[in-house]
Amino acid sequence: MRPTLEVVTEIDAAPELVFGLELDMDVHAASLRASGETATTSTGRRQLALGDEVTFRARHFGVVWRMTSRVTAHEPPHRFVDEQVRGPFRALRHEHLFDDRGVGRTRMTDRMTITAPLGPVGLLVAVPYLRRLLRQRAAHIKRLAEA
Repeated sequence: MRPTLEVVTEIDAAPELVFGLELDMDVHAASLRASGETATTSTGRRQLALGDEVTFRARHFGVVWRMTSRVTAHEPPHRFVDEQVRGPFRALRHEHLFDDRGVGRTRMTDRMTITAPLGPVGLLVAVPYLRRLLRQRAAHIKRLAEA
């Protein structure tokens, strides 16, 4: 079973700005500060591009986790995709969509498909937890973009 989580956020800012904020690893780390999240890129640049890898390190459920993802699609300012290449999930694909709603508005959609470890038990824990993290990140991006 591969559930898809989707979080949609309306933002009063242009897609170009929102797209850039989503690819900024300093913004990413700040959005998940409570977990001590760090993001180290394969290039040393803070802004991700096609083919770049980023390794996230954070404390979740009292355990330090590491996950490396690669940007597998990059279509500014409308869409990018990152996919886990190493980490705790059997598979994780995160599609970021930015729809221009006109007059400086963007509909940002986070669509994440996962195959969790430990089968159905892993899903019972991972799905609500990841949904909360996606909402938290989206709220952070919205605050920054609208400031």
